[in-house]
Amino acid sequence: MKALLRALPLVARALVRLVRDPALPPAAKIALAAAAVYLLSPIDLIPDFIPFVGYLDDLLVAAVVVDGVITYVDRPVLLRHWPGTAESLERVARSARLLAAWVPRRLKMRIFSPRVGR
Repeated sequence: MKALLRALPLVARALVRLVRDPALPPAAKIALAAAAVYLLSPIDLIPDFIPFVGYLDDLLVAAVVVDGVITYVDRPVLLRHWPGTAESLERVARSARLLAAWVPRRLKMRIFSPRVGR
């Protein structure tokens, strides 16, 4: 989890660059946009003013999106936009995967499915 938090600026830059890339699948762009709206919204599943646990939902949403992007986006596309080293990307991937394991795989697949809006 520390690796994910430390790499947050790298992750943010990479995600902004990825959204602008026409090679990014539309489902991934929609997931990124939805996550950004949720993370920036003052409405949360767990209110942020609750000490320690208030940011857990935000962290989980971010981890699921990062894990999904790393899993479902072609590696060359991802590496082209990653501002850090390949090793730092792997550390972030491991942290995101660990946190995203709390979310059912079927839900993650549905979020990043190429057939959005079925």
